Amino acid sequence: SKTYAQTKSIRIGYIDMEYILEKVPDYANAKNQLEEKAQKWKQEMEVKSTAILKLKDALKIEKVLLTKELIEERDDEIAFQEKELSEYQQKKFGPTGDLVTQKTVLVKPIQDAVFNIVQDIASVKKFDFIFDKSSDLTILFAEKRYNISDQVVRKLTQIDRREQLSKKQLKAEELRERKQDLIDSNPDAAEAQKALDSKKEARQKALDERKAVFDEKRKAADELRKQLLLDKQAAKTGTVSDKDLKTATNTSAADNAKKAVEDKKAVLEETRKKTIQERQQILEDRKKVVEEKRLKNLADREAAKKAKEDAKK
Repeated sequence: SKTYAQTKSIRIGYIDMEYILEKVPDYANAKNQLEEKAQKWKQEMEVKSTAILKLKDALKIEKVLLTKELIEERDDEIAFQEKELSEYQQKKFGPTGDLVTQKTVLVKPIQDAVFNIVQDIASVKKFDFIFDKSSDLTILFAEKRYNISDQVVRKLTQIDRREQLSKKQLKAEELRERKQDLIDSNPDAAEAQKALDSKKEARQKALDERKAVFDEKRKAADELRKQLLLDKQAAKTGTVSDKDLKTATNTSAADNAKKAVEDKKAVLEETRKKTIQERQQILEDRKKVVEEKRLKNLADREAAKKAKEDAKK
């Protein structure tokens, strides 16, 4: 009805063909090869152009020595080579030249695939118009949410990927495509999904960090337990095997444990030295007492002897 026609909104979308082409790996590879060819053609043209310039310079220098017939012959040769260069340039870079033709051959299969995909998207999502932003059509402004280029690129890559998938993988791929189509058709849902994905990513990151801390603590505990066993072995035998010592020094925890063992040994050595010194001091004191007692006894005997002699007198 007329009322329905007036109230029905028009849905418009757009694509960027240049953007789509750059995202297609096969096109990018073929484009690079074509550019290499074009560069080679340009180099060949430069060689021809340089040769023509040399002929012209030589003619200027030798012109006074040449006859009229030879000068005309040289001019004809230069004109012939200039014509050849012009024809070569048109053949390679002209409007219907090899570069344009090969580029058309390269782009056409992708353009056909894009056209079919755009028609499918327009049919499913009820678009009334879909424009190409990179065409001659002038678009002054376009809201990004009406750009379906990424959808087209995704479907192009899906076509190539489908050929390599199993039936089970195809079903999973179709489910993922339907989910993505729902997101594409509803910008709000896309934002919600993006927020959900960010939340999941943050949660997973927190879990990974927590697990890393737990693993680090467990590793430190294992290293400490191993070092305690090494300490017990060292206490029993008085030595530590080279292999165990190498293992112990591989980590900071083992280094700390080794230092504790060395400190303990140092304390024991210091105690042993102190005990020896104390024993030596005791022996020296005993010797001193004995010597003093001996000297006193000698002095007492001498005094008694002298007293007896004095009494006799």
